[in-house]
Amino acid sequence: MDTIREAVNSVIESLYNKQLVAHIERPDYHYGDFATNVALQIAPGLGRPPREVAQELAEALQAHPLFNEVSIAGPGFINMRLTDKALAALVTTVPQAQLDGRHYVVEYSCPNAFKELHTGHLYQTVLGDMLCRLLEASGARVTRTSFGGDVGLHVARCLWGIVDTIGGEYPEKLDDVDKTPFGRARWISDCYVRGAAAYESSEQTKQAIDTLNKTIYEFHASDDHQSALAQIYWETRQWSFDYFEAFYKEIQVDTMRYYPESSTAPTGLEVVREQLAKGTVVESEGAVVFRGDETQHLHTRVFITSKGLPTYETKDIGVIWLERQEYQFDHRVLITGNDQKEYMRVVFAAAEIFDPSLSGTMTHITNGTVRFGDGKKMSSRLGNVARAIDVVNIVRDKVKELVSDPSLTDAVALGAIKYVFAKYRVGGDIAFDIDETVSLAGNSGPYIQYAHARACSILQKANQKGAPIHTGSFDSTERVLLYKLGEYTAVVEKATTEFAPHGICSYLYELAQAFNRFYEQSRIIGDEREAVRLSLVETYRDVLASGLAILGIEAVEKM
Repeated sequence: MDTIREAVNSVIESLYNKQLVAHIERPDYHYGDFATNVALQIAPGLGRPPREVAQELAEALQAHPLFNEVSIAGPGFINMRLTDKALAALVTTVPQAQLDGRHYVVEYSCPNAFKELHTGHLYQTVLGDMLCRLLEASGARVTRTSFGGDVGLHVARCLWGIVDTIGGEYPEKLDDVDKTPFGRARWISDCYVRGAAAYESSEQTKQAIDTLNKTIYEFHASDDHQSALAQIYWETRQWSFDYFEAFYKEIQVDTMRYYPESSTAPTGLEVVREQLAKGTVVESEGAVVFRGDETQHLHTRVFITSKGLPTYETKDIGVIWLERQEYQFDHRVLITGNDQKEYMRVVFAAAEIFDPSLSGTMTHITNGTVRFGDGKKMSSRLGNVARAIDVVNIVRDKVKELVSDPSLTDAVALGAIKYVFAKYRVGGDIAFDIDETVSLAGNSGPYIQYAHARACSILQKANQKGAPIHTGSFDSTERVLLYKLGEYTAVVEKATTEFAPHGICSYLYELAQAFNRFYEQSRIIGDEREAVRLSLVETYRDVLASGLAILGIEAVEKM
């Protein structure tokens, strides 16, 4: 598209001695390959009717070697149809490196130790991995990070539940627990539910758990690994970390640099206390607070409690400082649920006040809620959370009804899950219908995987190789497919700029439909134009594979 824009800019400068960046768009194909409204932009300054200016521009553009046909529409829109060679030159399976040289830190997933990952974690982990792949495809260097609680009240509740379950502070009894990461995570989750229920039902137990909360912080401060209770804490904490790694491997995403809250709290406390000396945070009733600003709709938040403990806000400040110190990022992207939007506005505002050099370097992306076929949100802190691994296994079972080759089950199941998460605009809720998710019809992951496998099958049956796509001439049906293939880099560029992988899903689905229409109208194997059409099939296959790779989905070669 840059080539087209440069051609239009050059003609404008030649005719009118004006320098501007023309707006170029893709109209419906029957109007042309590209269109511009630039005549309407410059006509008022020239004191002339837009259509008259458009006519002059069209005549000049018609003489340019890029264009085969240039026409006028409406009050002065210019439609441009490229030569076959120029249109083919726009086709590439490699996105433009628009972010070359930029270093991004992307923080996502963010599970808490001592809890199981639920469906929201599954969605956010998949989304974060996609955004990282999208940034990498666009030339950025990306560091994946995650941040979660290994200290705090939820840990105290769980540790109380563990001790209650094993009948006391007996670390050796942990040997009796299931040795698998997922079995241990299930056991820990049950202990958390037990502790959470006890916390709510008894004032005496509540006080005991509150005291235990302080004790856990002391394990870190004193580096206590010897006392019986500390041994239980450190052992089960590691179980959580092992479980995270096992789960990420299960869903085939890249692992993240995990920052436990215990490692960020000291840094956060140091930063907040420095700000207290500067007056950017203040003491209030024994606590340290960040005063909100009603004009910016920022509410007041406590950063250090009256008991001297760091709040989530301080730990979040700590992770920002540690990520910057360790990675010197150009830009930091944080992904959380929608419920964290206002909270993170305060944290980001505070961080930028604490260090103005952070201004404009951080983006907060919020995701919606996964809702299943009946529309219900699957979450509860009392134990009926939809576990992430359960969702994966349910989809696996459904895929077994779809594919006959067991070796394809995992690839298709994960493709189905990742695609259904990707196809919805980030921020909105996700409607997870199992039948639509695992389907070879409609806008689904298995459908796009099947489209790729079908293209591979066509190429395997061919008796010759495709001709280089940039050297051919094309008939009308071939040209329509070529036009769609040429959109890929622009689609990836927009998805990257907007952090919106759903645009890639829409494009891949539209591309597969365009190929189906082409295949219905154009014989490939045995046709006199076989070489040219095979080149289109090869490019189509490669674009599908490239797009699926950005989504973290395997491009299977059979199905």
